[in-house]
Amino acid sequence: MGYVTITENSILYERRNELARITAFGEDVLRFQSSPNGVLEEEDWILLPQPETVVHTEKREHSAVITNGRIRAELFDNGKVVYSRQTADRGEYEVMLEEMTEYAFDSFYRTYRAKGSTTHRANVLFKPDEKEHFYGLGGEHNGCFDMKGTVSELQHRNTKTSVPFVYSSKKYGFLWNNPSIGQCELTKNHSRWTAYCTKQVDYLVIAGDTPAQIMGKYADLTGHTPEFPYFASGFWQSKLRYESQEDLLEVAREYKKRGIPVSAIVIDYFHWTEQGDFKFDPAYWPDPEGMVRELEEMGIRLMVSIWPTSNPQSENYHYMDDRNMILRTENGVYGMQDFYGQQDYIDTLNPRARDYMWQLVKNNYYDRGIRYFWLDEAEPGLIPNHYDNIRCCLGNFEEFALLYPYFYEKMFYDGLTAEGEKDIITLARAGYMGSQRYGALIWSGDLPSTFEALKKSVRTGLAMAMSGIPWWTTDIGGFWGGDIEGEEFRELIVRWFQFGVFCPVTRLHGVRVKPKDHVDRHPGIHEMSGGDNEIWSFGERDYGILKDLIALRERLRPYVMEYMKEAEKTGISILRPLFMEFPEDENSYRQEDEYLFGRDILFAPITEKGVTGRDVYLPEGRWVNVNDHTVTEGSGTVYATAEIDQFIAFVREGAAVLEVF
Repeated sequence: MGYVTITENSILYERRNELARITAFGEDVLRFQSSPNGVLEEEDWILLPQPETVVHTEKREHSAVITNGRIRAELFDNGKVVYSRQTADRGEYEVMLEEMTEYAFDSFYRTYRAKGSTTHRANVLFKPDEKEHFYGLGGEHNGCFDMKGTVSELQHRNTKTSVPFVYSSKKYGFLWNNPSIGQCELTKNHSRWTAYCTKQVDYLVIAGDTPAQIMGKYADLTGHTPEFPYFASGFWQSKLRYESQEDLLEVAREYKKRGIPVSAIVIDYFHWTEQGDFKFDPAYWPDPEGMVRELEEMGIRLMVSIWPTSNPQSENYHYMDDRNMILRTENGVYGMQDFYGQQDYIDTLNPRARDYMWQLVKNNYYDRGIRYFWLDEAEPGLIPNHYDNIRCCLGNFEEFALLYPYFYEKMFYDGLTAEGEKDIITLARAGYMGSQRYGALIWSGDLPSTFEALKKSVRTGLAMAMSGIPWWTTDIGGFWGGDIEGEEFRELIVRWFQFGVFCPVTRLHGVRVKPKDHVDRHPGIHEMSGGDNEIWSFGERDYGILKDLIALRERLRPYVMEYMKEAEKTGISILRPLFMEFPEDENSYRQEDEYLFGRDILFAPITEKGVTGRDVYLPEGRWVNVNDHTVTEGSGTVYATAEIDQFIAFVREGAAVLEVF
């Protein structure tokens, strides 16, 4: 057995080679830390300072108890920890989370396996509850919203953003405060959290009465979003890729000529000279300042793609390489990826590298009028994903890899803030806990143009909302393989666009299959574009439908801004699972393919080819079908229909937003 002691505001545990501590970390939150090294690292990572709270500690015969508001933990002299939550009526405490051992006769509740002089592979296990449901973990794109029964790698990849936080239907939040590559198992026989390379176990448990309370506290811990820029609530036009300044301006002018509002247009990758130069290729982009002015006169903001990469041909490569500003391989030759030759990633965890890269961006983009940036390859996109063979400024990359997009986004937020910018938003392919406070808009990555990908995207968006990332979007139509002349894709892009209208950001993007008679406009260019991807590119039927959907999004913008303001204050996304507003409705926890858009709109996307109807669960209340304005009393399931030029949505009776439909 070990020794349990108490202090004024914490309880401690010592046994053989483990030191553990439980402390309060803001109201209704307890933090657990343990290490086999005999010392605890005082590293908060992305956590923000919290106000001190009044806690109560109590020493018992074989345990110690710490109580902080609605949450209580009991630490036993065998090392076991049990967490309890005070019921809503402030009565008795009920168990919500309980540690377990790996094996029946193994009395060690955390396990460690040495990897180096101070790092370990660390595990912590909790008892399962077959009735418990978990939501969050970032954007897995695995087709699951309820993560119970899943095993998830904790690492970022294209189409995968790892945010190691879950909300439990037992009314607690669990935050794994460890940036190491790892794994989360939420299975029938246990819940296990693993860090592959770490100095200590570090997690926080949040108690509350409702999902809204817990998500609000989680936002207090990791950060709230800044003010959402108004322009971002409109329609974004993008494709892979506009090859020249004139190509892009022709598209913008055509939208203006047709009277279709565009809020943002995007310049994708390889508009530069070399990766790592961070500047326009003047052969194709001769006058960025003039381009920005013309777009602004049309009411359009310009966003430009940035990669955190450099190749040895870049004019900046050797300067960065000599000053350890680039991620290194531990063994073997240099090179993180092969894409038109060797590509290396800038070490965003290095403050010196961030300052240097931002200065290049400022000189070559910001000073030429660019205010909005697309932070692509933010995972970073290592090929292969051998994190333990990479070294960053802090040590072996496996220990810190989840922080890479967080510091990438922080770099641009800090740089733009220093220039006095207020409307800050960056589009990024990955994020982490806390990315939201730097104005990061995370998108779902390079998905295939299929109905299956659309179906999964609905669940991914909801998971990101429950991961504390209110700003989220998707490539409308998917990224890969959309045939603009194919009937299946023309159906798909309408259904995906309908979903996009009811997302935090409505953004059209993708690399499209070129028509058979396509002639490349710039045959000598380094990286060619895909087919056309403007709303008139998919035939007359789709053009009329998509034009109407953009008009609807325009009418919805005041409603969207209302809830983006609410997200800023509360941490709750406009994209909401039903249980966010109806936490006592058990059926609401089982709805994975419909959601609330704000409080008043319930959207049920059609995500299957050739389908024009589906079942919709309506929670308590009276709901108006936006297609025929019939009123239905919840709670229960109804069958609703929508032809290709319609979508399925219900509005709370009496809500003002009904007027926009």
